[in-house]
Amino acid sequence: MILEATVDGRQVRVDVQGKGGRYLVRFEDRCLEVDFAETSSLFASLLIDGRSHEVGLERRPDGYNVLFPEDTIAVRLQAAARGDAGAARHAASGPASVLAPMPGKIVRLLAGPGDEVSAGQGLVVMEAMKMENELRAPRAGRVRETRVAEGQAVEGGALLVLLD
Repeated sequence: MILEATVDGRQVRVDVQGKGGRYLVRFEDRCLEVDFAETSSLFASLLIDGRSHEVGLERRPDGYNVLFPEDTIAVRLQAAARGDAGAARHAASGPASVLAPMPGKIVRLLAGPGDEVSAGQGLVVMEAMKMENELRAPRAGRVRETRVAEGQAVEGGALLVLLD
């Protein structure tokens, strides 16, 4: 199964093969062996390339918040369009949302309503876990609205910027 995933504000194409809790996960130039066991409706055990992780899972309509002891990672998932041309057409049209990958504070706004932005251009600088992260445009477009202000605290998954 090929998915488009947004992880910590970064989009990646992910190929997942396997079943029954044992998977081979390919993305970018990485290939990981993953064993997944749901230990309850809220927790899971992951074995990733031999390293064990106990994580919390918060289901969201568009994916999950994965809660590690020291970090929370927002993961949005959707089925990938078939073929590169289909993916490009899909990404080039319709509104696009930029969401907060985890709870944090807005440090700087790099684009505002009406601004034309290119794919990969920085939109928002967010501080989380004492680190600053620049969240970038998933595609070229015009900023329809910015739903945050500098200094504002946000929850993971909060809508920050909407692109047309």
